[in-house]
Amino acid sequence: GVGYTNYPDNVVQSFVKQAAATGVDVFRVFDSLNWVENMRVAMDAVLESNKLCEGTICYTGDILDPNRAKYDVKYYVDRAKELKAAGAHVLGLKDMAGLMKPAAARVLIKTLKQEIGLPIHFHTHDTAGGGVATIMAACDAGVDAIDSAMDAFSGGTSQPCLGAIVEALRHTERDTGLDIKAIREISNYWEHVRTQYAAFESGLPAPASEVYLHEMPGGQFTNLKAQARSLGLEERWPEVAQAYADANQMFGDIVKVTPSSKVVGDMALMMVAQGLTRAQVEDPSVDVAFPESVVDMLKGNLGQPHGGWPEGILKKVLKGEQPLTERPGKTLPPVDLEETRAKLEKELNGYKVDGEDLNGYLMYPKVFLDYMGRHRVYGPVRALPTKTFFYGMEPGEEITAEIDPGKQLEIRLQAVGETTEDGDVRVFFELNGQPRVIRVPNRAVKAKTAARPKAAEGNPAHIGAPMPGSIASIAVTVGQKVRAGDLLLTIEAMKMETGLHADREATIKALYVHAGSQIDAKDLLIELE
Repeated sequence: GVGYTNYPDNVVQSFVKQAAATGVDVFRVFDSLNWVENMRVAMDAVLESNKLCEGTICYTGDILDPNRAKYDVKYYVDRAKELKAAGAHVLGLKDMAGLMKPAAARVLIKTLKQEIGLPIHFHTHDTAGGGVATIMAACDAGVDAIDSAMDAFSGGTSQPCLGAIVEALRHTERDTGLDIKAIREISNYWEHVRTQYAAFESGLPAPASEVYLHEMPGGQFTNLKAQARSLGLEERWPEVAQAYADANQMFGDIVKVTPSSKVVGDMALMMVAQGLTRAQVEDPSVDVAFPESVVDMLKGNLGQPHGGWPEGILKKVLKGEQPLTERPGKTLPPVDLEETRAKLEKELNGYKVDGEDLNGYLMYPKVFLDYMGRHRVYGPVRALPTKTFFYGMEPGEEITAEIDPGKQLEIRLQAVGETTEDGDVRVFFELNGQPRVIRVPNRAVKAKTAARPKAAEGNPAHIGAPMPGSIASIAVTVGQKVRAGDLLLTIEAMKMETGLHADREATIKALYVHAGSQIDAKDLLIELE
């Protein structure tokens, strides 16, 4: 499916069927470990829907590097043959981190064209700044389709620049025939749109050749930087990048793309936050509380990597538990779709759940319910102008919002009152010419909360927070006796769960947090006798 987990086969089939009915014509099917066995259910569902199936290989490593023989030309040819045998109409070559160099593109694409005979669709990112050069080499080698981004949204962790590619191929035998004037006109529009999203820029001001060190996908590079910032590790980014590379090698040099890339990222952040080296993590005598995503991956719940998992890390993470070696979706019982729809409608107080809603919920249950909850509270916020949604209105400003076809609201902000002691503010506005007043929380004013006590450094009885986040669960109670290795609590930070374990026998003297508590680094969580 499209989430960070495996789904029962009938959920994947339902999602593909709904996406096809909704208007998706081309399905790019890939697996985070290039395990074709894990792709067959989705591929079969696409073929059954009479849509175009693009069976995709994810590119990693460097086919030109003799020290990275695990991912050589033969590896990619073998995967491509498996995809063709599984029914792919088109062969996708997905270079999610922008690692493919021009010389590698010439070799690989020419070989795949000769050996496989399917049209090849090449996708790359421009993180290191060499994307256009690689696409030019791919064109020379006979690639059939490439992905690029409109000029105003191109470069960096996005795709290479469409205008540059069109101009570079002009007056050659591979001339695209695209109108560069139209491209500029469209790009000018998007350039203005982009300014409204300035708060969400990636913060990557220049090409980053460090991608050849850590091999992060373009979509993760910026996310991981945001996660590092939330954990107070932004200034230690070079350490995070190195830890990511170390974690990848520790797992046996795996393909890194959603969701395997997230697992490597979770491990890297934990290593830096807790000051752990690769040698310490791999040392059987050093106790390490691995992120849940790492345990899940090594249990086999994402699938099987080429060459298997390294024995040492597998043994340490699973503590003797036997991993799953067959396709994970095979062991999951089917979901009763209509029963799920009925339960969801009941939970949403009779809201009519259509096929899109149901399949959205099946993929992302929490996100869907959060969305519906917000929609219930705030109404159709998509009707608001982007600038108003993100940054609010200025006194005297007037906007038009179309909440239903033909039903428009004219909203004029007149004034904003003083903030009260409880953090509320009175807002004076006109709605279709009628004066209105409401009280809303002033989010610009920080809530005054008492600071938590900090764990005393060097005090073995104090267990402090290794990172900021929230308490996901607490596994102990006051007065309980614990042994070395027992789970005390779990912390959630940016989708990563980390367990804290007792390092010795002790009795719980005091708990300073509860499930849901927001915490900062070094906050005192538990005190031992």
